[in-house]
Amino acid sequence: MSVIVKVLEARFITHNVKKFVVEKPLDFVFIPGQAINISINLPEWKDKLRPFTFTSLNDAKSLEFMIKIYDDHNGVTNMLGKTNASDELILHDIFGAIQYDKPGVFIAGGTGITPFIAIFRELYKNNKLRGNRLIYTNQTAEDIIAGEELLRMFKQDFVNVLTRQGIVGYVGKRIDRNFLIENIIDFSQNFYVCGPDNLVKDIVRNLTNLGAEPETLIFEK
Repeated sequence: MSVIVKVLEARFITHNVKKFVVEKPLDFVFIPGQAINISINLPEWKDKLRPFTFTSLNDAKSLEFMIKIYDDHNGVTNMLGKTNASDELILHDIFGAIQYDKPGVFIAGGTGITPFIAIFRELYKNNKLRGNRLIYTNQTAEDIIAGEELLRMFKQDFVNVLTRQGIVGYVGKRIDRNFLIENIIDFSQNFYVCGPDNLVKDIVRNLTNLGAEPETLIFEK
């Protein structure tokens, strides 16, 4: 599957994350948490596919993505940083192992929050978010994506972690084995993990060592 869609809105929501709202093809369906390969509809870019996760609700009239822009090299996201409303993207195949099963703890690092946003919005809309908890780690406060919305949805069940900045109200440490022991009581519940590969690998290993069963660990393998 590949379909060309027009960009309806494109704007930065943090210093390096840009939100895109694009046309939604007819009868287009995805599962919250899934991703899709996207390319830019320009001759030299249309065959360069990159995966991005949906952040919109499935029943929304348009599709939304929150994409981190890397402007230190001439890659796809650098070009997306220059892409604006009325430009065109190409949607390709949908994929992804991250899907909501039952309440648990979501652990996200940086842009690893993006597949969870669609899940949270769906659960919140249906009054089913209660019983879930979010641990979200970033380097600094300015890196946090959709922080106000996440706080509004989770309230006291939102643990905001900063690894390179000490601010009142935030946890200033890394998510290591000791952190998990201090912040999680029940290791038999579901764990949803997404972020940089090394972070996911370390967290999954530590959760397993602390008693979490493989079938309760949901992450992109």
